[in-house]
Amino acid sequence: MGLISCWKSRHKGLARCWIRPGFAAVLWLCVTQFGGAVGQTKNVVQKDAEFDVTYNDTVTSDNQTIYAFNHTVSRNKTEGVHVSVDVMSQGLESPILFVIRQKQAVLSFQVPLILRGLYQRKYPYNHVGRTLCQPPTLAASETEYFFLDVSTLSSTGTNYQLRVSRVDSFTLQTDKKFSFIASPSQPQYFKYVFPEGVDTVVVKVNSDMNFPCSVMSIQDIQCPVYDLDNNVAFIGMYQTMTKKGAITVQRKDFPSNSFYVVVVVKTEDEACGGPLRFYPLHPDELIHAGNRSKNIDVIVSPAINTEVYVMGMVFCFGIFLSLYLLTLLMACLENKRMKTRREVFQIPADTSPAETGKTPASPYEYGSFADNGSTLSSEAVTDSATSTDNNYGYMERSPDSAGRSRQESLSSVEEDDYDTLDDINSDKNIVRTKKFLCVSDLARKDKRVLSKKYQIYFWNIATIAVFYALPVIQLVITYQTVVNVTGNQDICYYNFLCAHPLGALSAFNNILSNLGYVMLGFLFLLIVLRRDIVHNRALFRNDVGALECGIPKHFGLFYAMGTALMMEGLLSACYHVCPNYTNFQFDTSFMYMIAGLCMLKLYQKRHPDINASAYTAYACLAAVIFFSVLGVVFGRGNSVFWIGFSVIHILATLLLSTQLYYMGRWRLDSGVLRRMVNIVYTDSIRQCSGPLYIDRMVLLVMGNIVNWSLAAYGLIVRPNDFASYLLAIAICNLLLYFAFYIIMKLRSGERIQYVPLVCILFTAVVWGFALYFFFQGLSTWQKTPAESREHNRDCILLSFFDDHDIWHFLSSIAMFGSFLVLLTMDDDVDNIQRDKIFVF
Repeated sequence: MGLISCWKSRHKGLARCWIRPGFAAVLWLCVTQFGGAVGQTKNVVQKDAEFDVTYNDTVTSDNQTIYAFNHTVSRNKTEGVHVSVDVMSQGLESPILFVIRQKQAVLSFQVPLILRGLYQRKYPYNHVGRTLCQPPTLAASETEYFFLDVSTLSSTGTNYQLRVSRVDSFTLQTDKKFSFIASPSQPQYFKYVFPEGVDTVVVKVNSDMNFPCSVMSIQDIQCPVYDLDNNVAFIGMYQTMTKKGAITVQRKDFPSNSFYVVVVVKTEDEACGGPLRFYPLHPDELIHAGNRSKNIDVIVSPAINTEVYVMGMVFCFGIFLSLYLLTLLMACLENKRMKTRREVFQIPADTSPAETGKTPASPYEYGSFADNGSTLSSEAVTDSATSTDNNYGYMERSPDSAGRSRQESLSSVEEDDYDTLDDINSDKNIVRTKKFLCVSDLARKDKRVLSKKYQIYFWNIATIAVFYALPVIQLVITYQTVVNVTGNQDICYYNFLCAHPLGALSAFNNILSNLGYVMLGFLFLLIVLRRDIVHNRALFRNDVGALECGIPKHFGLFYAMGTALMMEGLLSACYHVCPNYTNFQFDTSFMYMIAGLCMLKLYQKRHPDINASAYTAYACLAAVIFFSVLGVVFGRGNSVFWIGFSVIHILATLLLSTQLYYMGRWRLDSGVLRRMVNIVYTDSIRQCSGPLYIDRMVLLVMGNIVNWSLAAYGLIVRPNDFASYLLAIAICNLLLYFAFYIIMKLRSGERIQYVPLVCILFTAVVWGFALYFFFQGLSTWQKTPAESREHNRDCILLSFFDDHDIWHFLSSIAMFGSFLVLLTMDDDVDNIQRDKIFVF
């Protein structure tokens, strides 16, 4: 059964032992290697060894010691075996080689153990501890033998200490914390068996110490176990950690219904964001690593079950479907209210006041959240047109002529054919440089031309979305496949304490929570479509109020905004498939689009004739995304990039300010500096007069202060997250312009109706809560993956959603509310003639 006898052949110099059949080949190899050349003598000593006994021995090149151990293993209980070795001598000529031969595995290591770091740094360890692999047994109980061979090539005697002990707590228990100490030369691993009824568990590893850097790994029950710094990434799932680490493990990935939890302390801390040691003076110089022991706690807890998944999905769909129902209810109430008003005033639904000869009692008599079909009498419009002798741009138009022009085909309409401003260019300069402008001055182009112009916004962004989304989806699928195949969980920056897998997806909850952007973006498109249909019906029946009153209705930008919100949800979900710094632009690109489109819509409301074309707007947004990519790739600590970007930012602010102040009536050519000097000399020095357009000047001065301050902040601080910094610039400008618009609206005597006022207040509150959850910072790719995991937190909603998921919920609702504000905020002027609505 065991080692029966040993004999020594001096003729062949080979120490040979009769052992169990499974070890003959391995023993032959070891003896041949360390027995010396033919003609040398090597003493082989066999010892029956016991557990928990310390052996102090000496080994030389002339002798080899074999320690024989046996222990009983059972199918229902796994007992670990730990081998600990200390070498007492210093400055060894050759290391000592320890070979452990088991039934199904061979483990070998040398002492001193040399572990390598970056740039081939070498760290020696004289104290080594290894845990033996414990393959599963089929028998209910059996005796297992293993042999530990000690040899060296050193001619001088080397003292060592050897101790083999049992690890009683080798198997981890569910929901029970287990503490241990690990070091680079003494890795630790433990076994966990899935209990009945549990298909998914979360393995959490914690420590009170940031450093030394360590690695946690999940490996299948097979030999060998890769538990050193240089091989722990060979198999299974793994991640670096400082204080926190967590890996979700599913039963389906482990056929044996069990796995090993392996914890390895790295030789250096650079992978966890720690300092890097000095470079050695000589390439082969050994560097003393110091004390790199780390106290670690591990706990294995059951993950959520199927019911929680279902509850999370029902909650996600329910919260947004309720907004659909609320919108439907409001639309029904609005239709009922409008029907009641028509009955009170005895106006048929398809008859305009121009046909009945009636004039509303007040300008706000027929204001509506959804209809926009309120009318004024033709006499009122004519009187108003004849009374505005200072309004150079107003053109009187009868309902009949307006109706006839509406009947013409849209397919043959081109902006150049109907742009009368190009035919009377001098009048354009007069109109746009008036001190007090009205909407009628900047709404002179044919409505069909402008409608076609702004519809291009929608078709362009739909085309951009298709071409942008398809490669993004392909890329993130590849990312997820790489993570699943390699097991490297440092690729993606999840909140590992609340990352619930589904199929091949590692964090399904972070993807599901983006559903709100898609559903609410589609709901906004439905609301805009309804308004568009109602407005077209009013135009078809020659409604003078729709033709000549209120802010001109152009819905192309609204369609583009709704599409952008849907795409933000899709691309944010793609980003959260594997969040990291290389694909963060997927999450922010359409945020830039949304901010830009909202500013364009605000400006278009009272400047419909001179708003930017879709091609110009998207070209500018493409430039913003281009700088975003440059900043992410080259912006970290790059002084040249930040100086260049700040200069471009300030110049762009100045050019845009000039464009807005002069309503486009200026030229950027070789004479621009001369004209600037003349204006400064004439207005500021010779006449000491103030700016002609006070309101515009206030807005632009404030805008320049904000943008110059942001440029200075970026140049001085140089934030690592350049994409978020660029988004902050866009949001600050949007909020500034929106605040200016509201203030000027109230200052001009206009009012904000009930629906937009409720939307403004509701949206402001939701934005406040959303930003609170956004700044919780559950992960950050600005740091190493290990440092990012220090910010991970447990789920806080339904045991399924974390803080960032709540940010997704609230921000999607807040964006939807913001869009409703832009859609309804000027409903109060729907019954006011355009020559009485001020431009600001």
